[in-house]
Amino acid sequence: MRQLAYLVALSEARHFRKAAEAIGISQPSLSLQIGNLETVLGVQLVERGRGPVTLTPEGREVLVRAARAVDEVRRIVDLTSSLKSGMAGTIRLGTTPTIGPYLMPYVVQRLHARYPDLRLYIREVAPRDLRGELLTGSLDVILTQLPEGGADLTTRRLFREPLLLAIPDDHPLAERQDITEADLLDLNVLSIGPDYALHAQIAALCHQHGAIIASDYEGTSLDAIRQMVGMGMGVAFLPRLYARSEIEGRDSNVIVKPFRRSTVTRSIGVVWRSAAGSAMYDRLWEVIREAAQQHLKNGPSPLTFD
Repeated sequence: MRQLAYLVALSEARHFRKAAEAIGISQPSLSLQIGNLETVLGVQLVERGRGPVTLTPEGREVLVRAARAVDEVRRIVDLTSSLKSGMAGTIRLGTTPTIGPYLMPYVVQRLHARYPDLRLYIREVAPRDLRGELLTGSLDVILTQLPEGGADLTTRRLFREPLLLAIPDDHPLAERQDITEADLLDLNVLSIGPDYALHAQIAALCHQHGAIIASDYEGTSLDAIRQMVGMGMGVAFLPRLYARSEIEGRDSNVIVKPFRRSTVTRSIGVVWRSAAGSAMYDRLWEVIREAAQQHLKNGPSPLTFD
């Protein structure tokens, strides 16, 4: 690569002495290096004589590709410099359907404004596949419900998100300002399927407080759960981000009620492979957290940060 760079410099200066001065070596060293390059390639690149340097036809063909190669090396150096000092390149982020659509819109604008050289590919992944795709390298980082980790993974919690109780507007609890876990006794609770970490949490809450989880009506999405609640088939635990986006302020026969003192929450965080380092992903965590604090910290049943 050094010899190719010398050839490019010589073609630009068209003089051995001027090219040598430009790249900071002696004229004899430059001449030797060009000669070595010709030996390696097996062709004459430069016409040697008085006057300006002239490339041979073979030299002109090699120069086109040499200039391209030298430029790519410079780009690599510039890229790695940007990666060390900020964020650039491409990050592949995976997220579950119960989190990403309701959080990432607040993140993307802030991320692009702060790191314009960064490309963030966001992909919703079935929860059962999220960890596997991270471990195999298909994803660089995942946005998921915690706990999720291991010796080979690094986890950063973003916030705790309240779970609200979704009920039909004609339910006996509809007139209550807030509710307690004791109100769950004997309620028929609809839940998203067992592939989601949220399902295990809901099942544990039902078991602890005497509610009945409706195993014959497992929803495939939060929207499906909300619609079944609206049909009077039961109640449901819905995340605050989802309720804020899809229920509150809309003409719906489903309403959500907070638990007193927001005791029912889930933890949301980002996870990446420890071997990949942490600088870039720590910055991503910071931006997501800042966006959530700015847009989602206030209001009823706010997110909590620690």
